[in-house]
Amino acid sequence: MTFPRTLALALVAAFIVGCAPANGQAPSTDREAQIIANLTFEYPQLEDLDIRIDSLQPTSTEGLDEGFLVIAGQTPQPILVTGDSQTLYLLGAPPVDISRSVEDIAAAAEVRDAAENAAAIERGIALAAAVEGLPVRGTPDAPVTIVEFSDFECPYCRLASGTIERVLEKHKTDVKLVYAHFPLSNHPWAEPAAIAATCAAQQSNDAFWSLHDTYFAEQQTITPTNVITKSEAVLGDSGIDLASWRTCATDTQSEAYQGVAAAVQSQLALGEEYGVTGTPGFFVNGRFVNGNQPLDVFEAAIQSALTDPQ
Repeated sequence: MTFPRTLALALVAAFIVGCAPANGQAPSTDREAQIIANLTFEYPQLEDLDIRIDSLQPTSTEGLDEGFLVIAGQTPQPILVTGDSQTLYLLGAPPVDISRSVEDIAAAAEVRDAAENAAAIERGIALAAAVEGLPVRGTPDAPVTIVEFSDFECPYCRLASGTIERVLEKHKTDVKLVYAHFPLSNHPWAEPAAIAATCAAQQSNDAFWSLHDTYFAEQQTITPTNVITKSEAVLGDSGIDLASWRTCATDTQSEAYQGVAAAVQSQLALGEEYGVTGTPGFFVNGRFVNGNQPLDVFEAAIQSALTDPQ
C-alpha cells in the first residue's frame, strides 16, 4: 500500500468519499491512456476508480485543448490540456505533468513508494513513542500498531469503530489499537466525553473502553447535559474510585480536571502535527488511513506494515 501524499486538490476528498469500482473500460486513445496514467500516478486515490477523459477538443486558444475528467458517480470535472500533451490543468488545482511515459511512471513510482514506506516507518516509530501510555486494545506487543485519532460524537468515528473491531478480531496477535482524542469544536459533548474517558483510563484501561463502546453505541441519545450522568452509570460496576473520577471529570477548578483537559488538547495537537484535519484518522505503523474506510483498506495497510516492519 502506498502512503497517501498531502494533496492540494480539493476534489480528491470527494473521490475518497464516493469511490466506485473500476469497470475496466479502456481509454479510447493513446493520448487519453497517457493522461490517465499520469493522473493516477499524481493522485493514487484515483487508482481504483472508473475514470476516463471525455470530449477532448481544441479551444479558441491555440495550443490548448479542453475536455472533462469523468469519474463514475461524480460530476465531470473540466480540464485543460496543452496541445503537446505535456501539462493538464484541473480546476482549482496545480497543473499535472502528463508528459511521462508508462516506463517513466513505473520508475518514479518505485522510487516514491520506497521513500514513502521509509517515511511511514519513521513516522510510526515516532508516533508510537508519542502515544505511549494511552488506552490500548489488543495484544500489547503486537507488531502492528493502529493509532486512532477520534471524536466520540462523530458519526463516522462510530461507523469506523465497528470496522476496527473486526480488524482486532481477525488479527488477535498482529494488531493493537491505541486511542487518541481529537474532539472537534463543533461537537459539544465530545470534549467532556474525552475528559471523562481519560479520567477513567487513569484508573482502569477496561473502564476507558467501556465508556468508549457506550459513547458510540448510544451516540444519538447523548447530550452535553447527560454525558456525565451516562458515563457514571457505565462506571458504576467498573471498580474504579467514582468520587475521584467525578472530581477529575467535572470539577473544572481541580488539578486533576485541568491536567486531563490539557492531555486531551495535547493529543489533538499531536494529531494536527501529523496532518489529521478531521475524524477519524488512523495511522497503521505510520501509514495514514483517512476517514471511515472499508475493511480492505485497513487490511492492505496492515499487510504492508507486516511486510515492512519497524
